[in-house]
Amino acid sequence: MDRNAGSFVAMRRLSGGSSCHDPSPNTYAEVVAGSTAWIGRGFSCVCAQRRDSDQRISFDLSPAQECCLQRLQNRIEVPYDGSNGEHQEALKTLWHVSFPGTELLGLVSDQWKEMGWQGKDPSTDFRGGGFISLENLLYFAKNYTKSFQELLCKQNGDRALWEYPFAVAGVNITFMLIQMLDLQAAKPRSLIGSAVIKSTRRQLERELLLEDIQRIEDMPSYRFLDR
Repeated sequence: MDRNAGSFVAMRRLSGGSSCHDPSPNTYAEVVAGSTAWIGRGFSCVCAQRRDSDQRISFDLSPAQECCLQRLQNRIEVPYDGSNGEHQEALKTLWHVSFPGTELLGLVSDQWKEMGWQGKDPSTDFRGGGFISLENLLYFAKNYTKSFQELLCKQNGDRALWEYPFAVAGVNITFMLIQMLDLQAAKPRSLIGSAVIKSTRRQLERELLLEDIQRIEDMPSYRFLDR
């Protein structure tokens, strides 16, 4: 395969006969790690596709990998529900970890625009990304606080060159990953076609093709994350 022409998509090989039990954390990690070895070993649900061809290389999944992938698929299919108390609390938590010490006036408020939502009601921006996109933003905010705050507040770089709505970009990145893994999703209501998103996807595709990547933490871009 021409590495410079490669793009990543995924093919699910879910057999109806396997029983889906809760896998161990190590087993779950095995589904989302590997090398181009991500293709053949750890991340065997991923296949490579040339940009000028529809040909795919598919790989069988182990029962544990099928189970993990099915659980991920189920999570992806959960839409954000503005009337769901759990979803409301998750959104409030995102606000508090993003702007600690700043009181949130309501789930519908012009304050949300400060985070990079399109309007005063962020729930309208989740279509396509679903509830998992909010979970991803929360994970980023809680586990890589410094990097999250730098991006949220646009503290580094030439702002004029890479201006984008931060929160909506996060939803779009979740959608982008769902697309790359061929897990299906409706397009987000606010689909960003900026150079930043396109560049992010190209960089991720290049890194997924590197031979010496054994874990997500081995990816070159991972070293830019700061807790």
